[in-house]
Amino acid sequence: MSSQLKLAVVGTGIFATDTHLPTFQKSPNLKPVAAYNRTKSKAETFATKAGIPENKVYDSLEDAFKDPEVDFVDALLPVQFNLDAVKLAIENKKPICFEKPIAANLSQAKEIVQLSEKTDLPILVLENWAYLKAIQVLKEEVIPQLGEIVAFTYNATGPWNDNNKYLATGWRQKPEHIGGFLSDGGVHQLALLTEILGNVKSVSGLTKQLREESGTDDILFSTFNLNSGVIGTFTYGSAFGATDKSTSFTIFGKNGSATYDWSPSLSKPKIVYQTGTSGQNKSEKRTIEIDEVNTFEQEFENFAEAIEKKDKKLIKVPPTKAFHHLAIVAAALESSSKGGSNVNVELP
Repeated sequence: MSSQLKLAVVGTGIFATDTHLPTFQKSPNLKPVAAYNRTKSKAETFATKAGIPENKVYDSLEDAFKDPEVDFVDALLPVQFNLDAVKLAIENKKPICFEKPIAANLSQAKEIVQLSEKTDLPILVLENWAYLKAIQVLKEEVIPQLGEIVAFTYNATGPWNDNNKYLATGWRQKPEHIGGFLSDGGVHQLALLTEILGNVKSVSGLTKQLREESGTDDILFSTFNLNSGVIGTFTYGSAFGATDKSTSFTIFGKNGSATYDWSPSLSKPKIVYQTGTSGQNKSEKRTIEIDEVNTFEQEFENFAEAIEKKDKKLIKVPPTKAFHHLAIVAAALESSSKGGSNVNVELP
């Protein structure tokens, strides 16, 4: 980048303080200059840590967007307010990035997509898993060796965490957004899946709520049919009793298979694959350990490049992609309400 971008942080809670601010502080090209939070004292605390002057801690969301010094807005609001933030961004000609899921429901999400298509402003949904290095390794180095891809199994399951610092967040305990934790965390999983294998056409799923604290259903067992004709299973939930946290994604081809495993028990994420047309005609297993990138840094680098070049096509996760991820969750919930019957994923 050739110049420093100045930004406003709106929504200055735990994630803004613990993740976004350290990311900005590592970059000489990004400088927080304004802040807003519904509870002003939280914005003031954040501003002190970020080196933002007192007169740049705003009393309203609108004032933060109107600040002429601000080049873009980083929004970490309860998702039901994402649509309002996007409208303010377009009204004030400010590029905006905002936290996932894209919106509280598909109606709001669809409106965000429509607004984004009518503006040249870069608009990024912060689904950082789309920037995982493992995606590139799988797509470029491994999958081409597996022949026609026909199926997959995706498993991301784990125990309930009593010490989850986000449990006290009111908008998560009493979610206004569809899916609660299923969409809040599930869109990460779906970003990874769809970046590698493509979009999902239909879902047959069953959900349950295991924890009252989740506010709504918190586990999903399902089967997916992708637009490409690939079929597979998708299992997600971190509300179980004592069990090992397991995150793995196996891809089956006519000429081999690959498993990407990023379980916490591993020292590094790894891809294990083998090629061959049968159990008798197969290669030795090969392992690639992934030196993973900082995906938060990657997404802000991506956003900054799009802003500087004034090219929204550079955005890795535009609203259209993020809509699809939430629409998959919506289809799974609808399927579960119908006893697991097949439901098509809605288009924006």
